[in-house]
Amino acid sequence: MQTVLVFILVLSLLVFIHELGHFLFAKRAGILVREFAIGFGPKIYSRIHGETMYSIRALPLGGFVRMAGEDAEVVEIKTGSFVYATQNDKGQIDHLYFKEPVHLQKKLTAGRVLEADLEDKLYLILEDDNGVETKYPLDPKAFIHFSEKNVVQIAPKDRQFGSKTVGQKAMAIFAGPLFNIILTIILFMVYTLMVGVQDRLPVEEVLPGKPAAAAGIQKGDLITAVNGEEVRTMDALRYKLMESKGQPVTITVQRAGETLHMTMTPEKVGETYQIGAKFSVAKMMRKATVTEAIADGFKKTYEWSAIILDGFAKLVTGQLSIKSLGGPVQMGDITGKAAEAGIAPLIKWTALLSLNLGIFNLLPIPALDGSRLVFIGLEAVRGRPINPNKESLVHFVGFALLMMLMLVVTFNDIKKIFFT
Repeated sequence: MQTVLVFILVLSLLVFIHELGHFLFAKRAGILVREFAIGFGPKIYSRIHGETMYSIRALPLGGFVRMAGEDAEVVEIKTGSFVYATQNDKGQIDHLYFKEPVHLQKKLTAGRVLEADLEDKLYLILEDDNGVETKYPLDPKAFIHFSEKNVVQIAPKDRQFGSKTVGQKAMAIFAGPLFNIILTIILFMVYTLMVGVQDRLPVEEVLPGKPAAAAGIQKGDLITAVNGEEVRTMDALRYKLMESKGQPVTITVQRAGETLHMTMTPEKVGETYQIGAKFSVAKMMRKATVTEAIADGFKKTYEWSAIILDGFAKLVTGQLSIKSLGGPVQMGDITGKAAEAGIAPLIKWTALLSLNLGIFNLLPIPALDGSRLVFIGLEAVRGRPINPNKESLVHFVGFALLMMLMLVVTFNDIKKIFFT
């Protein structure tokens, strides 16, 4: 239960930061944001503040910011409908009801709709019981009450996503992943301040019968490179060993001022590769200054970005199997273990999840932010947007495929965690 709770809190934080990026840049561009949601599925809590509904939904596996006009939407008043309306101080209709709002104390205007323009000229023509036609201006922020639970704010063209410049639209979409990457940098800074700077790999113990012992590595040796590429952290060493896929590697060590090169074959242990050497965390670390922590935040984000992108590339080229992917179950399991290990490991793991979320969303896969950016790029090249209905269809199909992939990955997670 604790693992589930921690995972939901961590994932909700990452989703909130991601959607906050979309939200802030959409508002900055003047786009009407209809809803800011954490989670998917039925609402378990919602509240309207200003123009936006803020909601928490039942399935805490994502979230969304719904912008007016981002996807094809229809807000219309059918000709012949009988409506009730209230007006603001300027004489503009600010609320329109399809059922008489008996609880209101304000003066009501009633009539049958003859004509309405909710996006461009913003007016409404009503015919009263005596057959008199009157044209009313609409408040640009007018609300239409189709029912007690179905209330929609109109979105004039200049408040819609599609009316904005290519740059404004691109930033509203790009800001989500960008905020996740910024959060990653901040979390890595905090992590470095807590645990210090890791800049050396002194061997504390060599396990008998393992590759390191067979190759001649000794206690006190300082590992500096793998296959000629510098390694100064445990993460870098683990990645290089994983990259080897069990093929022989050359480990460079410093011993008493002498540089030695030793070849060994990493041993597969579970999903990782190891050489059978242990390291003293205390000897690897030193206290970091604020400047070093800031620099390390950027450095770790860059290094892990390269690792993540390399993993995606190998997945596409078939060098990595789909079975190596981790889904919600595995992420929840690792999050729980990180929380049990302490606040510092949990912060590091949260940083990595945030970075993965940011980079993954930038991939040009339908339904992800990267795909939306591709369509905006095509609009910039063509000089006009792609048909919104066609774009929505592409994103819908992409979303369906992503859900299928998620089911496969979750099934693999369950097998790995509970049946191996």
